Amino acid sequence: MAANQGERTRRRLSTEERREQLLSVGARLFSESPYDDVWIERVAEIAGVSRGLLYHYFPNKRDFFAAVVERESERMLRMTAAVPGVPVREQLGAGLDAYLGYVEAHAHGFRAFHRADAAGDQAVRRVYQQALAAQERQILAALAADPEFGTAFEGSPQARLAVRGWLAFTTAVCLEWLREGEPGREQVRELCARALLGAIA
Repeated sequence: MAANQGERTRRRLSTEERREQLLSVGARLFSESPYDDVWIERVAEIAGVSRGLLYHYFPNKRDFFAAVVERESERMLRMTAAVPGVPVREQLGAGLDAYLGYVEAHAHGFRAFHRADAAGDQAVRRVYQQALAAQERQILAALAADPEFGTAFEGSPQARLAVRGWLAFTTAVCLEWLREGEPGREQVRELCARALLGAIA
């Protein structure tokens, strides 16, 4: 009896811990299967909670998937935030290292994030597109603040197109890298760095 009570105590999570647990399970399932094939009951089962508790945190599957996408977007933005006053060329390698480290450490979340664009639900796709737009703005702001590139990058349709294309390229490279497990991180980093510098030249 005492052992069972101890087990129940260990499993009691705070609100934030439980939410994070559910999002981690969701990231794994959404990374492995299309949106329509993921059942909310399966998420609850894996997490060891009732379906009612999951719905207490997320009213429906759309909101749940949107929260998974938003979490991954926030992680990526935090990890790749530009350092004010440091030239883009100097921080590009470190920024890509952080990004690739995120891709490796949170492979399920990264895959789930990029599956959102294929979701049939338009609200989910909007969340994904807003997240990509935030990444795009972050990169453009860093370029505009760098004397080498200057304010010509602010509001420039050509610059936006170049950065958007680079994000698509980097996503494709990283998804393939996760699938194949090669080449090494250093080679992937150099490939992505050269691609960005070439796109904005």
